[in-house]
Amino acid sequence: MKLLKSGLLAVAISSITAGNAWAEEVTLRLHHFLPAQAAIPSKVIEPWARKLEADSNGRIKVQIFPAMQMGGSPVQLFDQARDGVVDISWAILGYMPGRFVKSDVFELPFLAGRSAEQSSKALWEFSNLQAADEFKEVKLLATFTQGPGVFHSRQPIHAMADIKGMKVRGGTRIINQMLSRVGATPVPVPVPQTAEALSKGVVEATTLSWEVAPPLKVIEMVKHHTDFSGDKGLYTAGMVIVMNKESYAKLPEDLKKVVDSNSGAAFSARFGQVMDEGDRAAKALAVKKGNEVVMLDAAETQRWREAAQPVRAEWIKELKGKGIDGQKLIDDVEALLVKHAPKGQ
Repeated sequence: MKLLKSGLLAVAISSITAGNAWAEEVTLRLHHFLPAQAAIPSKVIEPWARKLEADSNGRIKVQIFPAMQMGGSPVQLFDQARDGVVDISWAILGYMPGRFVKSDVFELPFLAGRSAEQSSKALWEFSNLQAADEFKEVKLLATFTQGPGVFHSRQPIHAMADIKGMKVRGGTRIINQMLSRVGATPVPVPVPQTAEALSKGVVEATTLSWEVAPPLKVIEMVKHHTDFSGDKGLYTAGMVIVMNKESYAKLPEDLKKVVDSNSGAAFSARFGQVMDEGDRAAKALAVKKGNEVVMLDAAETQRWREAAQPVRAEWIKELKGKGIDGQKLIDDVEALLVKHAPKGQ
């Protein structure tokens, strides 16, 4: 009888312990650099956070801190998640030169297509196959790109000659190299400070995707927008949603499954879809405002493409010095872009 009672007591304690583990709640702090009303925060990050809460029956709470509310700069966001300052962050890879040398391939001029969804799908696959070592310090939840970067300028840019001597915010280290080659003066400015830089004359133009221009008030501050014809954009920028590895490891197994089922390829593609939608809406807004929107013709676009070739060659040379075959990475990305091309292309 004593043994029976002892056994029943053990079962009861075990049940209570298991029940407490099952009912465990966790709060995840998510930090990013854009205003909450911007397209990506409002249409992707916020719904994703609520989905985690719903799928976990309220056991996962996500606190979102937009516009760098937890301090630091956009350059530090990846490390904030890696080091546990926050649980999850949205980081731009190009802000950390020399750290993501393989993933930088997506920033090469005139490589990525005109669809952010296409490039985002390609980047997710690339990041998990060819560049997994670059993300070993974090839990990778999503990888995605912006739509093609375009010029937003105070003065018109109708030809390469128009940009000579112009102070331009470059979106990445690689695009800054190209700007130097075409005679512009590249000025590194983080995304949230773009409007201030334009208003103070620190820059006369900026490279940005269309999607992010409205929340930054760029469309109100410039009169001219210049894009390139053809199936390739000027450049794109790789971005990631990353989670602190310990924050993930501490989750109960069932909550890990909630995070996993809401992350990955589909989550990455959703970012790209919203980027594409935002690009179309922002461009329409600029047209409605009466701004000049220029699409450079094939001949002028080809001049820019030719000017970009030394940048690609220099990147390949740089990677060769690190023991990496840069041309193979370019070939791999081009194949992935074809694989994930929108239907009809």
